[in-house]
Amino acid sequence: MLIGGIIAGLALGLLAGGDILNLARIRLRWTALIFAALAGRYVTEAALAAGIGIVEALRLPLYLFFFGLLLTGLWANRRHPGMTLAFTGIASNTLVVLINGGHMTVWASALAAAGFTPGDLGPAFHVILPAQLDGSFITRLGFLGDVIPIPLPFIRNVVSLGDIFLTSGLALFLFGTVLGRGRTNQAIRATVWRRRRPSGSGLAAGLSEASTLERSLVLGAGASGSAVPSRSLPAGPGAAPSASAGLGAGAAAPAFPTLAQISERIRDHPYVKLSLNSSFSALWAGQLISLFGDRVHQVALLFLVLQLTDSPIAVAAVLVVTTLPNLFLGPIAGAFVDRWDAREVMIVSDLLRAALVMAIPIAAVTNLLLVFPLVFLVTAISIFFRPARVSVLTRIVDEDDLLAANSALWVGETIADIGGYPLAGLFVAFLGRSLPLAFWIDGATYAASALLIFSIVVRPLVRTLSTMRSASRGSVDAAGRDGGAVEAGRVVSPEHGVPVPVDAQPRRRWAVLDEAEAGWQFLRGETVLLANTIQAVVGQVMIGIVLTLLPLYARDTISGVTMGPEAIYSFLEAGIGVGNLFGGFAVGLIGARMGLGRMVIVGYMITGALVAAMSLTGNLGLALGLIFGVGIGNLIFVIPSQTLFQQRTPPELMGRVIGLRYSLTFGAMTLGIALAGILGEVLGPAMVIGLFGLLTFWSGVAGLIFPVVRDA
Repeated sequence: MLIGGIIAGLALGLLAGGDILNLARIRLRWTALIFAALAGRYVTEAALAAGIGIVEALRLPLYLFFFGLLLTGLWANRRHPGMTLAFTGIASNTLVVLINGGHMTVWASALAAAGFTPGDLGPAFHVILPAQLDGSFITRLGFLGDVIPIPLPFIRNVVSLGDIFLTSGLALFLFGTVLGRGRTNQAIRATVWRRRRPSGSGLAAGLSEASTLERSLVLGAGASGSAVPSRSLPAGPGAAPSASAGLGAGAAAPAFPTLAQISERIRDHPYVKLSLNSSFSALWAGQLISLFGDRVHQVALLFLVLQLTDSPIAVAAVLVVTTLPNLFLGPIAGAFVDRWDAREVMIVSDLLRAALVMAIPIAAVTNLLLVFPLVFLVTAISIFFRPARVSVLTRIVDEDDLLAANSALWVGETIADIGGYPLAGLFVAFLGRSLPLAFWIDGATYAASALLIFSIVVRPLVRTLSTMRSASRGSVDAAGRDGGAVEAGRVVSPEHGVPVPVDAQPRRRWAVLDEAEAGWQFLRGETVLLANTIQAVVGQVMIGIVLTLLPLYARDTISGVTMGPEAIYSFLEAGIGVGNLFGGFAVGLIGARMGLGRMVIVGYMITGALVAAMSLTGNLGLALGLIFGVGIGNLIFVIPSQTLFQQRTPPELMGRVIGLRYSLTFGAMTLGIALAGILGEVLGPAMVIGLFGLLTFWSGVAGLIFPVVRDA
């Protein structure tokens, strides 16, 4: 696996126009220490294999000494892209070696699944843990050991979560080194940045969440940004000129760019630039691996409840609990995060979620009712994590790179959906009755994410006074003039730099209710947006139905395949992600040829009709094709809905209108989840899915009746 990471990093760096000689020019700190640690670690293993008694007696201190040296060297070079990932991977493996007396654990079930026998393991470093998951497996940190089988030809192996982090970090480091470009954390640390806008996502705050037909946030897994990235990313200040730039009048541009031009464009692509920002790459990679863990966890949770109860009502109850924090805490979480240190919020959130997630399987076998408060708490904490991540993102990348950074996070979500769900389904199906391991692995990914976030460098936040007036009335008077900066509840005078306390003007107790009522009055009088919201409410009810009953649909309706229901469910979820990806491109193709109102109508009709058609088939191939179309239809009405709200809502009412819409649509999804549990028990999953698919189809047709909606 490490060799694969090395090859991938070098190959990608060279394809991007890098120079292999840059490896000789890299300046690492304590290089001799790193190589000495690597040499010592493998010499120790060789001595153990040779049966040298003194080395066996000192196995644990020797391994800890050399692993400690390696960790020290990696941390000293954390400013280089990928080094914090490698550090996290080594730290995870070191912890297992420490707990197990100088051995790396290998789970017997994973060993067999990869096609190995115990005789294939070298006893010098590895020790086998039995297939049964018991208290010993937990206390020996077996979930951090080699538990992930890779039963593929040529790369057959059993790896740990730490190995994945180490391989990813090594590949990223080699990619950045060969490319020979990037921005170090020292450069970021020296930058003083004045915040100009709250999110940099290109959408009004909360708009994407409110208008997206999004699924519930299940134990930390949820959308992080806009439903689809911008179709054109900023090239940045160092972008290569176009092929025709600088040509005189009448000069013909070359038909095809040269290899050098292609390489230069790749090097200047925003994603490449972001990958060389060590703080962003650590955040992105940590989130990606955590998202993969969440997918494993989500599949395991639904089928764990299904195994224990065999009841759609129980599945629905768990999902309802995941939506409640969004309803009650969503509107206020951002306000609290603005008062706290965002980086610390993320670290604490990850550590708390790690502990709670790992407790879920233990609670489930004790009493299933204990799972519900744990699920609620994990989701509640995630609501605070999301705005904190947005805040941190704006302070670890340049303002010109914010759009690309948000897009990169969306790409990570898409990768997790498209690749994560199938892998999660296959892994959970492989686990069988050993489902607790899925939760423990997800908990480990949260802990690793916390460590990576701890390593990033965040620029100090200094808000301009104009951005804080609404939150701190009286700030202008306290500062004596406009242009002061507000930080930690104080105004900093631009002339003297002296912090002055902010005396906020008292607010009326029920002012927030008055503001909410103003948002409702506007929405009620705006026919197009009101109709769009009603359609979204119907669509969200359907999404709640599908979200709840899809595991049962996979188990009870799909037939004629040998894979387990966990894998079937995961492939169906991945089909939605692939459809969303293609749907974003479809909107770009038809957007110039069709009005926004008609696109919304067509999107709902396509989505509803295809969901209804799913209820009529038990063929997996056909179901995958239909749900792929559902993903496309979803984006066909999501993106125009976002645009309609941006165009038709006054800026001063945007937050109130969107907050109201978000509450209505998310409440509708909660209602759909509850209905799914009750109706699924009585009518069966396929029939209920079909009925609400038809309801969504007719909600789209209803838009054709009103010209103002149709022609919007």
